[in-house]
Amino acid sequence: MLLKPDIADELILDCLKTNFALQIKQLDFLPLGGDLSTAVYQATANDDSVYFCKLRLADYDPISTGLPKYLHDQGVSAVVPPLVTIDGKLAADMDTAKLILYPYIEGVEGYTLELSEEQWFSFGKALQGLHTLEIPESFLASVEKESYTPEWRERCKQLLRRLENETFEDSISLEMLSLLASKQELMLHALDRADQLAILMAQRSLPFVLCHSDIHPGNLHITPKGKLYIVDWDYPMLAPKERDLMFIGGGQGFMPFDAEHEEKLFYKGYGSADRDPMALAYYRYERGITEITVEAERVLSPSLNDQDRARALTYIGYYFLPGATLERAIAVDQGW
Repeated sequence: MLLKPDIADELILDCLKTNFALQIKQLDFLPLGGDLSTAVYQATANDDSVYFCKLRLADYDPISTGLPKYLHDQGVSAVVPPLVTIDGKLAADMDTAKLILYPYIEGVEGYTLELSEEQWFSFGKALQGLHTLEIPESFLASVEKESYTPEWRERCKQLLRRLENETFEDSISLEMLSLLASKQELMLHALDRADQLAILMAQRSLPFVLCHSDIHPGNLHITPKGKLYIVDWDYPMLAPKERDLMFIGGGQGFMPFDAEHEEKLFYKGYGSADRDPMALAYYRYERGITEITVEAERVLSPSLNDQDRARALTYIGYYFLPGATLERAIAVDQGW
């Protein structure tokens, strides 16, 4: 969330005191991430200990905190577990949110730098560990299972129909309308192929593994000493491993935006992987469609300011760059 939510700091401070026995002397909102249901803060305690405070404003799922705690306890060191409350819970209740607390780890997200060979190796090793870890039934029963739902494809089709039938006057909407009109053939192809591949994927029996499902560079956290962490476990899923592997070499913004470079270094850590090209194509089409639709809906949102709407339009443009996700989807789709 880029704008501070309408929640008084005093309520957050009281929650931290009541549930974590922390006396906080400074609370700073951090304008990070594109998830409108999540706001994050840096909290500095009286003893100068620093914490990362996450408010989940909607759709909190206990698996998003229980799973990283379990993964860390099982030795997956690239995962930062949430801190427990004084009564042993992984999230504290507020009137309009869940408060989740982590130790504050200085660092930057993966969009801001080029990963070193060692960091790519660590990334691959961590994801391989996730995909092969034995997960208790208590977790498996709570994790969403891949169903190849048409939800985002249908929303995208509705969006395109809306753009055809409505009149827009503001410059940001008009610029988006022009961009998507120029990419109409690509969008319709992506929607058609994703529909076809979803049917085919549902008929197959690829093994399901535990996936992070949103492992783009923004969900990698790199410390000043080069330690790599995987963050934001809000959307874990049981799915074919390609649900995660589509991001590697998939035009998702890893610097220097070179698919061959990404794959070469990542798979040194992950190990040999018999990647299914149909699954990679499906997930890359689906990712592009979903993200373009999310950002287009933000452009048209009456509740967002022009700065946020313009940023959303910029993000849409990224998905049409040479070598970006939709182009990478077509490349793998044509090659199997």
